[in-house]
Amino acid sequence: MDLRRIGDYDVLILVSLIWFLGKFVRYLFPPLFGPLQSTYGVSNATIGTAFSGFMVAYALMQFPSGAVADRIGPVRVIVAGASVAGIGALALVVDSPFAALVAAMVVIGAGTGVHKTVAVRLLARVYPARTGRMLGVHDTLGALSGIAAPAVVVLFLSPPPALALALDRLPGADWRALFLLTGVAALSLAVAFAVRIPGRLPDDPDAEGDDGTGPGAVDYLRLFRNPRFSAFVLVTIGFSFAHNGLVAFLPLYLSREVGLATTTANLLYSLVFAVTFVQLATGDLSDRVGRFPVMVATLGLAAAALAALVAVPGVGVGAVAAAVVVALFGLGSHGFQPVRSAYLIEVLPDWLAGGGLGVVRTLLMGAGALAPAVIGTVADVAGFRPAFALLAGSMALAAVVAAGLWLTE
Repeated sequence: MDLRRIGDYDVLILVSLIWFLGKFVRYLFPPLFGPLQSTYGVSNATIGTAFSGFMVAYALMQFPSGAVADRIGPVRVIVAGASVAGIGALALVVDSPFAALVAAMVVIGAGTGVHKTVAVRLLARVYPARTGRMLGVHDTLGALSGIAAPAVVVLFLSPPPALALALDRLPGADWRALFLLTGVAALSLAVAFAVRIPGRLPDDPDAEGDDGTGPGAVDYLRLFRNPRFSAFVLVTIGFSFAHNGLVAFLPLYLSREVGLATTTANLLYSLVFAVTFVQLATGDLSDRVGRFPVMVATLGLAAAALAALVAVPGVGVGAVAAAVVVALFGLGSHGFQPVRSAYLIEVLPDWLAGGGLGVVRTLLMGAGALAPAVIGTVADVAGFRPAFALLAGSMALAAVVAAGLWLTE
């Protein structure tokens, strides 16, 4: 009985594990900004721009992956993405110049970028009556990578003797071993997904257009004729810019602006993701009470937390206040994400769901991809507090527009 129940959730389990690994490799980079700056002698703007390259590649894959999945199915797309990301991670095992590091980051960004758009539609097909709850589980497992990645970075940069001995035997010692393990795991999951999942998917008669050729680009662009749809895209863009800017630079902000030790800053960074389990509640709650009430509440909480984070250095209350504020931001930002996806999959026509979601995610991830470069540049020119004030304003805009959509619903 238990094995049969596990079998019922094999799609959710494998999709979520691939998402966890994709986000894990993404969240490895911000805690490594300091060591990378020391190794390569680059500025905040340069390392932020390099991470933006990762995010731009990620963003550019959203629409193509969804549109291709509408035509050839999700399995091939997800397997290809996990394989490319694994190969990119393995490329980082070898000592290389900064340009090669950036190139590998772009490859990993492209590989991980194909997953989420296709996964949302896939889970909605397999679990149609529990979409919000399943997306909550999926996003929760993915966000747990944000807890694991900084902790693992700390462990590998300051390893205990037994781990140090093991690392010496690996081709890529110290932090490069992380990418060796990640690459092997990604390729293994790609194989497991290709073998297990194809026979588990229900038929999707709406996956093609009326002529059997699938939707075209014009069909996706017509979605933006709806003012409410376009306004919601603005909500997602404002949220993504603020979220990705904070995720990229929070460790440096806490160490340089708040004055915390680097280890403490990285551990507090994990708090953003430690509260990820809120997604289980918000996804399920939105199935019951509606999407907009939950989205407005979570966006408002995230905006207030960002504003408080800007004030923390000025009031000098240190690590405790920073921890509380970081945790509140995590609650708001994580709580919003599964509800956003559930809402989009409901308002998009079935035959445009993959590519339509891909268009939206291209825009929101494009804004998120620009955030590290923008915030790094503002931090170099004016300081971290003005840079984080910009993030707070972006999140507040998202909350206000979402509230307007709710009130006029």
